[in-house]
Parts: sequence; structure tokens; C-alpha cells
Amino acid sequence: MLRFVLSRLISLVLSLAAASLVIFAVVEVIPGDPASYMLGLNAEPETLAALRRDLGLEGGIAARYLSWAGGLLHGDFGTSYTYRVPVADLVSARLWVSLPLTLYALILSTLIAIPVGMLAAARRGGPADFGIMGATQLGIAVPNFWFAMLLVLVLAIRNPWFPAGGFPGWEKGLWVNLRALTLPAVALALPQAAILARIMRSSLLEVLGQDYIRTARAKGLSRGAAVLKHGLRNALIPVMTILGLQFSFLLAGAIIIEKVFFLPGLGLLIFQGITQRDLIVVESVVMLLVFAVILVTFFVDIAYAAIDPRLRRRR
Repeated sequence: MLRFVLSRLISLVLSLAAASLVIFAVVEVIPGDPASYMLGLNAEPETLAALRRDLGLEGGIAARYLSWAGGLLHGDFGTSYTYRVPVADLVSARLWVSLPLTLYALILSTLIAIPVGMLAAARRGGPADFGIMGATQLGIAVPNFWFAMLLVLVLAIRNPWFPAGGFPGWEKGLWVNLRALTLPAVALALPQAAILARIMRSSLLEVLGQDYIRTARAKGLSRGAAVLKHGLRNALIPVMTILGLQFSFLLAGAIIIEKVFFLPGLGLLIFQGITQRDLIVVESVVMLLVFAVILVTFFVDIAYAAIDPRLRRRR
């Protein structure tokens, strides 16, 4: 197990190094100069040069990359060109919106998808299976921002059970903020639950056809007991892959939902950084999201090895 973990750690470090190179290169080749954008077209050359020097935009690309990457290693994300405050402060303020929203949506998605997928597999070919598969197909086809607007119309305007948007801040109390995040989390969770339920159904159906399930049934176990005791653990392996990908997508890809519900999250921060040519914000936040994706993938691999001991024995 230790060797398996070490190999995955090496892979994680190499992936982060490669990702930092790609992110820096892609952002740097975007047309436009942040200093020119901030000062306007009629800026004096001396003023422009002074601002570029103040923003750290002078020097070669290699030197700027090493300075940026070295700062990341020490927890220094740089200073925002637009807000003139440390990027770490901007990220921490918005992370406490995006991260709870992501976890809330992921928990809802899992609580909906796994029982629904198991029910569809257990009732394969029956009315429940057809109904669930139809609903999941609809959930995949309909975009999450449409769900968001429908939820606002039904549960915030016609029936004011939840706020229509905004985030009061954690100092206002846990319950107030959970109510504010409920509709965005549901809008994010429904399409992801539809995908996860279909994966769960397919994986469980494949497991139910294995010899060890038939052997367990022959020994007297009921179908439900055989599934829960022997089949569910193996069926969860592909489901965990989708969960890891969904966490990454929800954390980084909730920008539209954040716009609909006026949530000051990381997605909105990236959007503002792109429109304002705030390159240091874009580079640092995207690198943070990539780190989260790679870290989640690492933990998924470790969970694989814990669920399936065969993976620990492979060279």
C-alpha cells in the first residue's frame, strides 16, 4: 500500500509541475497588456513602464514563471492588478462560498443518485426502471441554469421558501447561509445526480451478472443482501471516479449558477479576472483549481486501492 501511495504522490507532483507550465503559457499568450488595459490607450510611455514594473510584468517569461511558481510554493499567490490586494485574500473570501456550495451539491447528488441507481438496477425492465431512466435522461439534457431559473420561480418567487439570490455571509449564521445555498446546490446537483444514477445502475447490473453474486444467491442470500454485502462495494469503483470528476466540475464550473444567484464565488472571480486582464488572479485561481482536481484524483486512487486490494498488488 505504501508503494502505491508513493507512486501516486510522484505522479501528483509531476502533474502539478506540468499544469503550472501550461497555465502560465496559455495565460501569457492571451493578447493584450494588463498595464495598457488599466491606464487606457492614451497613457504616457513612462507611466506605462512604471506600472508594468510595479505589476512585475517586466523581464523574460522564464524569470516571471519562476517567480510566480516560487511564490505558489510559499503560499504567495501575488497581488491582484485590479484590486491591489493579495490574491490569497480574494481566493479565501470566495472559497468559503464555492467550497460549501460544491460540497452541498455533491452530497445532494450522491444521496439522490446512489439509491435511485440501485432501485433502477434492482427493478431492471420494470416501470420503475423506465421511469428513472427517463428522468435521468431529462436531467442530463436540461442545462443546470434552466433548473436554477425554474427553482427561483417556484421556490423563491411564487413560494418564498428560499432566497432568490445573494449570500449573507457566514457571520449571519449557518442556517441562513444554508438556505441561501440550497437552490444553487439543487440546481447543480440534479444534472450530476442524473449522470451518477445511470453510472450506478450500469455498474450494479454488471456486478449482478458475476459468478460470485450467483454463488452468494445459491448459498441462500436474498438478492438485496447479496447486492449490499458483495456487489455494492465493487459497483462503487466507477461511481467514485464520477464523484471525483463531479467535485472538480462543481468547484470550477459553477460560474453560470453563481451569476444566476449572485454568489461571489471562485467562478465569478475567474470571469472578472479574464474581463479585467488580471492575469495573476486568473493564473493563481486556475492553478488552485487544478491542484484541487489533482488532489481529488489522488484520493480517489487511494480509495480505489482501499476498495479493491487487487490494485495494490499490481506493479
